[in-house]
Amino acid sequence: MRRLAALLCLALLSGCLVGPDYQRPPPAAPPTPEFKETMGFRPAMPNDTVDRGPWWQIYGDPTLDGLAAQVDISNQTLKASEAAYRQARALVRQDQSGLYPSITGTAGAQQTGTGALRGGGTAVVSTNQNGNITSTASQYSGGFALAWEIDVWGSIRRTIESDSAAAQASAGDLAAARLSAQADLAINYFSLRISDQRTRLYQATVAAYARSLTIARNQVDAGIASRVDLAQAQTLYEQARSLLVAEGIARAQYEHAIAVLIGKAPSEFNLEPGTAPERVPTVDAGVPSALLERRPDIAAAERLMASANARIGVAQAAYYPNISLGGAITFLSGGLGTLLQLGSSVWSLGPQLAATLIDGGARAAQVEGARAGYDNTVATYRQTVLTAFQQVEDALAQQRILVQQEQIQRAAVASAREAERLSLNQYLIGTVPYTTVVQTQTSALSAEQTLLNIRQSRLIASANLVKALGGGWRDADLPPPTPIGGLTKR
Repeated sequence: MRRLAALLCLALLSGCLVGPDYQRPPPAAPPTPEFKETMGFRPAMPNDTVDRGPWWQIYGDPTLDGLAAQVDISNQTLKASEAAYRQARALVRQDQSGLYPSITGTAGAQQTGTGALRGGGTAVVSTNQNGNITSTASQYSGGFALAWEIDVWGSIRRTIESDSAAAQASAGDLAAARLSAQADLAINYFSLRISDQRTRLYQATVAAYARSLTIARNQVDAGIASRVDLAQAQTLYEQARSLLVAEGIARAQYEHAIAVLIGKAPSEFNLEPGTAPERVPTVDAGVPSALLERRPDIAAAERLMASANARIGVAQAAYYPNISLGGAITFLSGGLGTLLQLGSSVWSLGPQLAATLIDGGARAAQVEGARAGYDNTVATYRQTVLTAFQQVEDALAQQRILVQQEQIQRAAVASAREAERLSLNQYLIGTVPYTTVVQTQTSALSAEQTLLNIRQSRLIASANLVKALGGGWRDADLPPPTPIGGLTKR
């Protein structure tokens, strides 16, 4: 009964924990009521359109929808992050096994003997051909051993708490990797579609410059214009052809990037030319405080703080002695029939205590290092939050300003095209030199290129804003922490 009472006391003591309990520290700067870049600008798209389901569907592009769905299936970076998450979960299960006793079993059979004995011998079995007496004996053994480190000070449970939080952080990293791959896919897809439109612009430009070249050649043949006009027209035409050829490089690179993002070799993937989304959605960023719940990288950084905090408890538990319970029973017999009889057994059972008396300051240094590691994660968390706010503000500023710039640039394109038309008509009637035509055609092409660049920037800014807002992710999507059972913390 005394032994049973002692074991019960040890079990009750194992409900204690040393080390600080985790409390989430506040960000470096408290969130403001609204983002600065939203003041005076209200987007046309309601907020709930990016809070649920595949966020890329807001662009209404079936091709993009099909490509984005393949990211979850075939993206190799995502597979690596998923494997890291499974590895982190397995480590938690490994830690949990330390809360329970381990039992090992042994079994063996041994034959011993002596040879070349000349008189004397414990057990004469036979005489060899030389007349020497030999003796042999058999011994069988088997047994079980029990070892149980009783987690009196909570070192094992703090380790479980730390690795469980780290597993949650790994899940956040997985979500962040998925969101990043999806956003990269959308950005490369939009860039490819703008490249397709740029290719069509250059094709139309080549055709228009070919007509101008024909006009200039006819004027020269008629003696109305000089060969300088023809040379200028030929130069513009060849430059436009060069732009058309060079655009193939950019498109090929975007196509290759998309192939890798969906887990295919570039040689296995081909995307037919198409058009960019006609409508660029403007996304409502919501309130800054909600950003802390919508970014997987923020959630991962916060979980790493919890993991580092638990590591302080693990380091502090090293100050206290380890208490374990060990037991063993071994059976030894010369025959299998009597092996498991009680008289053939040797057993032992009892607690053990082990403590480090002098370590030269190693444990103090471990605690100090654990606290420094926690401070590191706090600073990293706060920097992650600040970076998230910056990314949202940057994307909001781009969204707001690019909308205005596109409106202005469309007016500039219309004016440039009208000037090009008028100058060509005036050249035909001889009222302006061909240099005027060259200037207006160059300006019109440049204005069209700028408009396409703005359009591309708007699409990229839109995708970056959704990414900065966390897509459709919420911190509730994190897996729950691993339960350890009822704890008495101190």
